[in-house]
Amino acid sequence: QVVSTSMATPLAAPLFSPLSLSSARNRRSYPKIRFQSNNGSTLESNGHQKLNLSKCGKLDGKRSKFLQMGSREMTFGRKLSVQAADGAGTGNTSTISSNVLAIAHLLVSLGIILAADQFLKQAFVAASIKFPSALFGMFCIFSVLMILDTVVPAAATGMMNFFEPAFLFIQRWLPLFYVPSLVVLPLSVRDIPAASGLKICYIVAGGWLASLCVAGFTAIAVRKMVNTEMTEAEPMAKPSPFSALELWSWSGIFVASFVGAMFYPNSLGTSARTCLPFLLSSTVLGYIVGTGLPSAIKKVFHPIICCAVSALLAALAFGYASGSGLDPVLGNYLTKVASDPGAGDILMGFLGSVILSFAFSMFKQRKLVKRHAAEIFTSVIVSTIFSLYSTALVGRLVGLEPSLTVSILPRCITVALALSIVSLFEGTNSSLTAAVVVVTGLIGANFVQVVLDKLRLNDPIARGIATASSAHGLGTAALSAKEPEALPFCAIAYALTGIFGSLLCSVPAVRQSLLAVVG
Repeated sequence: QVVSTSMATPLAAPLFSPLSLSSARNRRSYPKIRFQSNNGSTLESNGHQKLNLSKCGKLDGKRSKFLQMGSREMTFGRKLSVQAADGAGTGNTSTISSNVLAIAHLLVSLGIILAADQFLKQAFVAASIKFPSALFGMFCIFSVLMILDTVVPAAATGMMNFFEPAFLFIQRWLPLFYVPSLVVLPLSVRDIPAASGLKICYIVAGGWLASLCVAGFTAIAVRKMVNTEMTEAEPMAKPSPFSALELWSWSGIFVASFVGAMFYPNSLGTSARTCLPFLLSSTVLGYIVGTGLPSAIKKVFHPIICCAVSALLAALAFGYASGSGLDPVLGNYLTKVASDPGAGDILMGFLGSVILSFAFSMFKQRKLVKRHAAEIFTSVIVSTIFSLYSTALVGRLVGLEPSLTVSILPRCITVALALSIVSLFEGTNSSLTAAVVVVTGLIGANFVQVVLDKLRLNDPIARGIATASSAHGLGTAALSAKEPEALPFCAIAYALTGIFGSLLCSVPAVRQSLLAVVG
């Protein structure tokens, strides 16, 4: 007679639990069987030792069958244990393979975008074309996507999926590409008189508020006229947060490269190349730490500011320790020499890819653009024209030097295209342009939500358009983090403001009229 049985297998615990990774997973588990014979003697077995059946007398057919069943269960348990162990190993291998493929996918897609940007730059320089090459590339990509979507929709979807890793990478690191202009700001403003600096601050702060009002109220007025009902936009993927592994990896790179540059100043051929690893890693570390700060602190200490401060502190520490001073280190940070790039040159090299990525975001929201074309295009056009000409006029009224006024004309346009715009004019300060654009974005990022509430601009479309038209990418990131429903309109207005501003300033007559206003 069977008194009790118990069966334990390794599958009682989850396959990927800590228990499954311990040495206990290699131990065998067997069924415990206890028999009692008619004469009262008992026998227990753990399935590992052989049963001495003679001690229990002769077993009848049922008992024999039961013993066979227990043996089969024991064998099945052993098979499951082996299969579980094999499955865990297969799962780890497949995870590693998928990670390697994902990294390769990112490198290939991002590499194609960067290579296309460089090819267009060289082609436009060789042909002496004064038009933003990245903007032309963006139009080409968008046109290809639209044609494929009409002829072979699956091909357009495949193309979007292929470049999605690169697009998410650019989104994730976008604010970092603006930082170099802030890091070298001490060198850029050194020759600018203090009075002129105050005038620039007044134009930037007042101009941001004016552009916000113009774009927002224009959008409200057009919406009342067309009365288009707002529908749900296409969901936009969000980049993944930074991990502790990334933080410690960049920290290790910083320490090793900083110490190496101290003892071997020209180990990589030039001082700029030698300083590049620790200056780049300090910039990245500042951004990673800044994004992890509490929201209350980020309102006054934006991740971009944290990023710039981190790079400046690293440059200051190296300049003091090496005895070279701060200025040479900052000069190595942004050399503007293609054959000897610094950390800032590497980061700003991604600005062209930012413009190319606009094609993918606009294509993804093409239905939204078509539905709300009246509000979006009217607001962007009016706001861009107002921003350019009001900056020129106010600069003349307050007596700002013409060269400085022209340098800050594209204050509401993203850095990549703002630099392309000022390159169309002579005698401009491109470093000042980039710094003014970033400061405008920081003002918008910190105050846009409060100001929109005070102005009673409650419509998501108006809020998104007003934010992107006045504070480009940084304002967009700040507003969309708290108001996701405004993100699609921010993204579209952010791209279109830069596009229309570049197209407008590419017309010689418009440039002449702006110079005439500047005086």
